[in-house]
Amino acid sequence: MRVVAGRFRGTRLEAVAGDKTRPTTDKVKEAMFSMLMPFLSGGNVLDLYAGTGGLGIEAVSRGMTHATLVDRQFQAIKVIQNNVDKTHDAAAFSILKMPAQQALQNFVAAQQTFDLIFLDPPYAKETIAADMQFMAQNGLLADGAIILAESNDAANLPEASTQFNIVRQKQYGITVVTIYQFDK
Repeated sequence: MRVVAGRFRGTRLEAVAGDKTRPTTDKVKEAMFSMLMPFLSGGNVLDLYAGTGGLGIEAVSRGMTHATLVDRQFQAIKVIQNNVDKTHDAAAFSILKMPAQQALQNFVAAQQTFDLIFLDPPYAKETIAADMQFMAQNGLLADGAIILAESNDAANLPEASTQFNIVRQKQYGITVVTIYQFDK
């Protein structure tokens, strides 16, 4: 794994040992960021199920201002910290070791908002719809925020609604990438 483009381009990223995380392949990551390019012009990023931190690091590399990387596993947090250290810009990242729901509650209490959100939970958990609804109802999304959801082809993804428009959806093998835009 590596950072594909931007100011950290070519930086090799560590993977988490074992099968508890599922890193996004370079091919899928490159396609995802190609779709996201019009939206990468500064702002706050949230990677709620960060794994290696690769998506948040790539977003900052390509023009976002700050990324908050959340994971609940100790081994993932160690890898995220090592990967962030390789950027030589630790101030552009916040790393939180906690479950996703606890992090969301903390963001509500701190009145944080995010412009770009990556949702790539374990496929079996299917929390994308609930996470999106919680963020919308609790003021965590900036107007026009982009949510990129990565799931498998069996996932029950949210359809377009009055608050979320589907900007783009593409399938890569069993991986489905859906980009939503939030509209207050």
